[in-house]
Amino acid sequence: MLKKTYRAQRMSPNPVIDADWSKPVWKDAQIVTLDYYMGEKPSHHPKVQARLAYDSDFLYGIWRVDDNYVLARSPGHQHYVCVDSCVEFFFTPGGDPDEKGYFNLETNCSGTMWFAAHIPGQPDAMFTPDEIAQVVIGTSLKGRIDPEIAQPTTWTLEFKFPISLLEKYSPIQRPAPGVAWRANLYKCADDCSHPHWLTWSEVIWPRPSFHIAKYFGHLLFE
Repeated sequence: MLKKTYRAQRMSPNPVIDADWSKPVWKDAQIVTLDYYMGEKPSHHPKVQARLAYDSDFLYGIWRVDDNYVLARSPGHQHYVCVDSCVEFFFTPGGDPDEKGYFNLETNCSGTMWFAAHIPGQPDAMFTPDEIAQVVIGTSLKGRIDPEIAQPTTWTLEFKFPISLLEKYSPIQRPAPGVAWRANLYKCADDCSHPHWLTWSEVIWPRPSFHIAKYFGHLLFE
């Protein structure tokens, strides 16, 4: 199995986080699609695209999902959002994920977050409300979506978070030209009428699970 590679470019200064997929600051960023799936072949495989970028202080990402069954029930941050229409960024800020652990930022289509650290030798840690408040999210969809939207719907989500948030939990390699992280990008919708578990870097596992860090791809900073 060949692990995927993403080459992240430096972001323009102070971009507005508004979920606008077509704005100029993203025009030269590499676009990836989530072509693989876990579990049985889904009857609905939305087209999911993503881009990543960085600067000295922040990591940035933007998602575009051409969907058809959209749900957002989570009551707030740090509640399970993976059961909603959800996009997820798992990453290890330098080193081997099996040795260094990883972080996961999960966001449903309305921008509700789950952010956690999984560091070997330490209990799994949820980011605090003060830390969550430092993550900036822009979304094209707003609020609770229930009942499900059951028609073609394109939604976008953009984020940025301070790299310093990670340093409370583990020593990291800050993004800079030539630095390499490990990462995977996911899309799920456990409680939607057409559930699916999609991945960017292929995961060979008998059942859906995104917490298999050995399958993370490579995130290279240019």
